[in-house]
Amino acid sequence: MIWKISMNEISMLGLFLGSLITGSLALLKIKSGVMDVVEWELFSLMGSSIVFTLVLDWISLLFMSFVFVISGSVLSYSGSYMAGDKTFNRFMYLVLAFVLSMSFMVLSPNLISILLGWDGLGLVSYALVIYYQNEKSANAGMLTILSNRVGDVAILLGIGLMSSLGSWNFLFYSYYMDESWMLLKIFLMISAMTKSAQIPFSAWLPAAMAAPTPVSALVHSSTLVTAGVYLMIRFSAALEGSMIQSFLLVISCLTMFMAGLGANFEYDLKKIIALSTLSQLGVMLSILSLGFSDLAFFHLLSHALFKALLFMCAGIIIHSVGGYQDIRFMGNLVKFMPLTVSYMTIANLALCGFPFMAGFYSKDMILEVAFMSWINFIALLLYVMATGLTVMYTFRLIFFSLTGEYNLGSLSNLSDEDFLMTNSMSILGLGAILGGSVLSWMLFPECYMICLSGVMKMMVLMVSILGGLMGYILNFMSVNYLLKSIYNYKSVVMMGSMWFMPLLSTLKLSEKSLNMGFQMEKVADKGWFEFYGGQGLYYLFSQVFFILNSLQLNSIKVFMKMSMVMIIIFMILSM
Repeated sequence: MIWKISMNEISMLGLFLGSLITGSLALLKIKSGVMDVVEWELFSLMGSSIVFTLVLDWISLLFMSFVFVISGSVLSYSGSYMAGDKTFNRFMYLVLAFVLSMSFMVLSPNLISILLGWDGLGLVSYALVIYYQNEKSANAGMLTILSNRVGDVAILLGIGLMSSLGSWNFLFYSYYMDESWMLLKIFLMISAMTKSAQIPFSAWLPAAMAAPTPVSALVHSSTLVTAGVYLMIRFSAALEGSMIQSFLLVISCLTMFMAGLGANFEYDLKKIIALSTLSQLGVMLSILSLGFSDLAFFHLLSHALFKALLFMCAGIIIHSVGGYQDIRFMGNLVKFMPLTVSYMTIANLALCGFPFMAGFYSKDMILEVAFMSWINFIALLLYVMATGLTVMYTFRLIFFSLTGEYNLGSLSNLSDEDFLMTNSMSILGLGAILGGSVLSWMLFPECYMICLSGVMKMMVLMVSILGGLMGYILNFMSVNYLLKSIYNYKSVVMMGSMWFMPLLSTLKLSEKSLNMGFQMEKVADKGWFEFYGGQGLYYLFSQVFFILNSLQLNSIKVFMKMSMVMIIIFMILSM
């Protein structure tokens, strides 16, 4: 037990110290405007240098600082949340391995060395998703790892394509990649889409909620899922003016709309937060596809703070109410858990873009810049509807779990008295309030010039207010209790199941491949291959051996015939 406590606290202190150091270095890099690149050549192969590269600029160091501070908070939180777990040490080692893989991924500007962190993230996240070792976790883990393997293969193909350049340092080459490098850009976009769970790879992120809640707070809110966005930020120069931008804009806008729609029909607390993460990833990639990579990075950092906090609050609530996650069996928790509910409300308001919270500075600027950009009416409509849906499902969540009627089915010890868990959220709570403003002052000393009409300027605020009112008042009026969704069953199922994305990416693909395998086995393995393969060869060899066996038997007839044949052959040859 002493080792558990010491490991938990030492890891937290070490990560907080690392966060302080990398954050200070990032500030120095922002001020000086320089970057350090460390290259270690491993070997040279046919004119191409295989090098292990680290880049220390303000982007990588600032991201590392945020990863460290969130990891430290999560490890401190896990000390209480996972206290009764027999394999607690294994959990700690896996989380630390995940942080190490994330560090390799963030600090590497080289496509070969980034693969070390990229593959490490996929492997460790699989081990964390299947941590509870039941059927649900195993299925979710398989879906997670197979979806991510598609991205790994795309990066490997990209490495093969870049080998013609003699180096894999995309930090330098990305500025000079024209349309002739379209295939490489497609591969990198696919790898980013798999990690960031964009359509059609969206099914794995809600399924990965089978992992322990501290894992969701670290892996599935602010680190692993943002790896794809981070890769696209590094490659943003290569995407300028290409068709990839248009395609990525359509996919990301559809993803954020689909996730927002699905969250309004979901009742699992962790899956609602996972779908909100999916929606925000769509926001980041959409503004990135419009050419504003700095805004995408800004939202990536501010979102990491309040989303990790939201998952940690959800973990405390699940822990307190007895382990179930259905928000219909919660309600009125504000009277029993005021501190946790306060943190959760702060995180929810930051997610909605409430003025002067962390999400407001990045999200409001993203939407205003998007409204100013050359986008078509469909993209504008998707932006507006996704914003309204975000506020709607957030207020629906607040009503069902925090303020509505008390619906707990059993007597549970609801309290905020676990100081280890509540104290670990204090830094992230402060970040959810002040993080956005501090980051905006650091990253954007010169403001963006926003030129919009009054209607467009107030559009975000009006849509948010309307979404909030619909999300809260419709539930407050008990519209759901009458089960009116039964009348529109088909459309409700379609919208609530992420447009059948989990079904299409699991059942249908598996069904096709399994049917094909069955036919191959029937026709080939047990059919023609057997006839001309194993059984056919066996029959042929058995006939040959039967003839040879007959020749070797002590039969006077055979010997006389053989002698006669040999004499005739000898006479013919001697003529």
